[in-house]
Amino acid sequence: MAEQLDVVLVDDHLMFRAGVRASLDPSIRVVGEADDVESAVALVRQLQPPVVVLDVHLPGGMGGGGAEVLQQCADLLGTVRFLALSVSDAAEDVVAVIRAGARGYVTKAISGPDLSDAIRRVAGGDAVFSPRLAGFVLDAFGAAAGDIATGDDELDRLS
Repeated sequence: MAEQLDVVLVDDHLMFRAGVRASLDPSIRVVGEADDVESAVALVRQLQPPVVVLDVHLPGGMGGGGAEVLQQCADLLGTVRFLALSVSDAAEDVVAVIRAGARGYVTKAISGPDLSDAIRRVAGGDAVFSPRLAGFVLDAFGAAAGDIATGDDELDRLS
């Protein structure tokens, strides 16, 4: 059996949290749950779990949802890893939480075993994305990488 892994589950829908909890591998233990930005930040700061499974759209705070939770916990990103789990597959949602520090983003269409695997992979330091969403991340960060490559080309011409 796999080593036990503690997670915090953040989603504003109680029934969804219960379903996720019931669907996870038994070796993944939900040690806390939150349903809005403020309670999520407080709980993550208190428990500092290896992984937080975080919905993108949450009530409370300044309206920034999951990205706001990440921003308010930015000092914990070396200790705590975040996996976004959302019904949204909109590029702007994906990019917002990844830029804020999430290690991955999967949609709520994911199966329990696949979510358990994604949580373990994020805990191990991997970046995890639903296949369709990986393209959004590559597109969003590709422009920045292209700018860097152009700068390198300019430096090469000077040599």
